[in-house]
Amino acid sequence: MSLPLSLRSSLLAAGLTALASFAAVEARAQDPAQPEGMEEEAEEEEEILVQATRSRRRVEDEAIRVEVIGREEIEEKMLMTPGNISMLVAETPGVRVQLVSPGLGASKVRMQGMSGRYTQLLSDGLPIYSGSSIGLLQIPPTDLGQVEVIKGAASALYGPAALAGVINLVSRRPKAAPEAEVLLNATTRDGQDVTAYAAAPLGGNWSASVTGGFHRQTRKDLDDDGWADMAQYERWTVRPRLFWDRGDGANALITLGAMDEKRRGGTVPGRTVPDVTEFPLNQNSRRIDGGIVAELPVEGVGTAQFRASGTSQRHEHLYGPSREDDRHDTIFAELSLGGRGGDTTWIAGAAVQADRYRNRAFESFDYRYTVPALFVQAEEKIGDLLVLAGSARLDDHSDFGTRLSPRLSLLFRPDRWTVRASVGRGFYAPTPFVDAIDEAGLSRLEPLGLKAEVADTASLDIGYANGPFDANLTLFGSDIDHGLQLRDIAPDRVRLINAAGVTRTRGAEMTARYRWNDITLRGSYVFVDAREPEPSGTGRRRVPQTPKHSAGLVAMWEQHGRGRIGLEAYYTGRQTLDDNPYRTRSKRYVELGALAEMTLGKVSLFVNLENILNVRQTRTDPILLPARARDGRWTVDAWAPTDGFVANAGVRFRFGE
Repeated sequence: MSLPLSLRSSLLAAGLTALASFAAVEARAQDPAQPEGMEEEAEEEEEILVQATRSRRRVEDEAIRVEVIGREEIEEKMLMTPGNISMLVAETPGVRVQLVSPGLGASKVRMQGMSGRYTQLLSDGLPIYSGSSIGLLQIPPTDLGQVEVIKGAASALYGPAALAGVINLVSRRPKAAPEAEVLLNATTRDGQDVTAYAAAPLGGNWSASVTGGFHRQTRKDLDDDGWADMAQYERWTVRPRLFWDRGDGANALITLGAMDEKRRGGTVPGRTVPDVTEFPLNQNSRRIDGGIVAELPVEGVGTAQFRASGTSQRHEHLYGPSREDDRHDTIFAELSLGGRGGDTTWIAGAAVQADRYRNRAFESFDYRYTVPALFVQAEEKIGDLLVLAGSARLDDHSDFGTRLSPRLSLLFRPDRWTVRASVGRGFYAPTPFVDAIDEAGLSRLEPLGLKAEVADTASLDIGYANGPFDANLTLFGSDIDHGLQLRDIAPDRVRLINAAGVTRTRGAEMTARYRWNDITLRGSYVFVDAREPEPSGTGRRRVPQTPKHSAGLVAMWEQHGRGRIGLEAYYTGRQTLDDNPYRTRSKRYVELGALAEMTLGKVSLFVNLENILNVRQTRTDPILLPARARDGRWTVDAWAPTDGFVANAGVRFRFGE
């Protein structure tokens, strides 16, 4: 279903009119004693504690900049994409969700222009989502309390998988009274979502929650070229959690999870690619995981922390005629002890992570990495305005030797201003799963013989806050040695190599927010200049699929108990493209969206319009190649949305408090 532009414009105009009307009603309803355009100064904001740095300090007290997406914004994005968190993280400035497989819909998270394989995705500090580019699309946001984002080399905190940064998904904690909710959603592209969440105290110091969901999407060939622009899938997930809190700082979380998905892309039934053959792209996924996070006060010292998890993922892939079944297992454990002495806080500990990958069809790509590590973190408060922080981690990688990953940070907080500076180094143990291989499989890839990738990153953050207004400027840069590149070596063979030079990224992020009564305005702009050595070995080039300019503007009216109305616009600038016979640079494009939710007691009705202008890559050029690429792909890289305009609507039921 695709609405004509006139109708989409009418819907957008109606949303703007409604937003203005609601704002006018609210302005008239305000206490006349309160100055217009200002919030109540006595209204205290909820304190936000950060978990990703292990310190459990307020976000404003962290020397490392941590961007926190709160429950309010999670609920907003939950009405847009109830089945996954891709939109939730994609709208964070400097974070780009890159579609790496147009046939399957797989995506990765890129931080400040760095490759998506360098981003570590955690759940309550546990690496239970490792090893899959589909992972982002298989995590419903229903049971998230907040999302924490750390940009830049975080190997000093979490080891080699966090070379570009960390996204930590923090679960909701049960309240004192039982609560539950059910959300039903349907889209104009014939997609459906059902999610449910329930939490309750169990007596004593125990409480529990459980979340589950079923999600499906019909395969869609929007430009009728025989290739699916939207993959078909059916997925169910379930995750129970058990919480224990003694009230004196001793607490624990135990989690289990299971997911099963069948995903179908590639050629649609009865159609072929240009060589007159069918080319299905199918992936069946199963994941089971479990984990525990515990804290226990140690008298006279501080707090001991223990984390452990295990994950097993099985995939059945079909890349045209090539069948590839694989399994990825991850085991993780960490023990640390932290304390405070005067103005100094410290944490020291040991960790071990073991990753094992097995592929039945191509055993030469199997690997088994074991990485024991020692780490230490310390912070020194100097007076009332300055905090110095340092962390270091020593990893003894079974294949790539001993590596030291340091990070130094500074926090300076004069009146109304916040200045943070950070430098860090990290490394990444290479695997065969770069973007092209996620789309094409391993059948045309030569065996690996690679060095570890090493990155140095730096950032400077300057923030300002004054009443309802706050703004932030971030300058960032990274240098990556031995970055991976894919090189053609024969008509049907490719090889991964370490680049003969440094991949350099320089950029800036600017954000601003203004609150006026119940209306919040947010704006952002990101500049990225990323360059790498030419794979041919001569000269340098811009890193493909990296927009130099991007920007966003969001307006949201929200009142608890009544509903919300939101409008958003996102601009994506030109991107250089690699191995694309139709163009060498992408077009600029703007995506518009509108959201409306009406709350009637315990029931909420919502409607969301995404990509109102119907931006779609196949409206400009085919996504299907005229001949199969040397790496095995049948599609060009995705530089714009492939699903076009999508509307979704649904109902949300709440029970209990």
